[in-house]
Amino acid sequence: MKLSQFKFKLPQDLIAQYPSSYCYDENNNIVFKEKDSFYAERDECRMLVLHKKSNKIEHKIFKEIIDYFDKDDLFLFNDAQVFPALMQGNKEKTNANIEVFLMRELNPKLKLWDVLVEPARKIRVGNKLYFGADNSLVAEVIDNTTARGRTVRFLYDGTHDEFKRDLFALGKTPLPPHIKREPVEEDATRFQTIFATKEGAVVAPAASCNFTRELLKRMEIKEINIDFITLFLSVNMFRNIDVEDLTKHKMDSEQLEVSARVCDKFNTTNREGHRVCAVGTTTLRALETASTANGLIKPFEGWTNKFIYPPYEFNSANCLISNLQLPLSSMFMTQCAFGEYEKIINAYNEAVQCEYRFGFYGDTILILPD
Repeated sequence: MKLSQFKFKLPQDLIAQYPSSYCYDENNNIVFKEKDSFYAERDECRMLVLHKKSNKIEHKIFKEIIDYFDKDDLFLFNDAQVFPALMQGNKEKTNANIEVFLMRELNPKLKLWDVLVEPARKIRVGNKLYFGADNSLVAEVIDNTTARGRTVRFLYDGTHDEFKRDLFALGKTPLPPHIKREPVEEDATRFQTIFATKEGAVVAPAASCNFTRELLKRMEIKEINIDFITLFLSVNMFRNIDVEDLTKHKMDSEQLEVSARVCDKFNTTNREGHRVCAVGTTTLRALETASTANGLIKPFEGWTNKFIYPPYEFNSANCLISNLQLPLSSMFMTQCAFGEYEKIINAYNEAVQCEYRFGFYGDTILILPD
């Protein structure tokens, strides 16, 4: 398929800049409970439910997701933890303001990091960058990697733990570009799942962020199983696709781990005919990376650049919960592959008409096989 086939009309005011929550009024209509507020509960966003076989659409509140699953069904989440990757610095001599986006740590001993810089034209090999009100942290550019990419070495005499503490103290939450505001203190909590444990991501798995401890407890009581893969999401998630022919688009590689424990749980669930719900398109990509032709998955530890768009035959999960995505995004394409292109387009048109909210802090879509 072509890039232009994944464009749809999305009013700017439907792109969520803050979380919101909803409730039912006395007439059983879904109405705002908290609009554009960090007081909004994670599991009270709206949820459009698409039944793929019947093409039936329902409008619910996210915490009702439990009503669609039963004992021995399985939810798979991403437990990657986002670190404060966005830093503001100054270039030596000129004192020009430089934005530095930490991508990944390359060598802890040498304190080498892969970063993106803006404006890139001002940053050359050999330049020094200063961070903090008193210029307490210094980095030297030692290599060019891409047009905006650089390798930097931080000049720091303390231990690695002390370095990471001071480095992250100077960083901010790396909000996606569709959120047109500066990050605030509350984003550090909301741009993170409640079960994030493995540090290394610069983008949070949005769908997983909608789960609360209360909802997980209700799932436990209902004997719905859960487990975790780890995929360190990169800014690749929001990089513009600039080719019309999607076969020519290359995703950046991201580090992935699918454990033997997860594989055993997935394979048992699948063999017994229960539902497996991938929480987020990124978890779905991870499962497909680890999948085999016979509908099972096997342990995987390495890197993946899997790009899923229609037509695509899935071998892993049979249910998907995901945030409503923006036009032309790779996540929207993956949804279209999973839910069938025409049905997802129809569902999205209805979501726009019903003024659902889109993006990281937006509402969700649950795609079921029946």
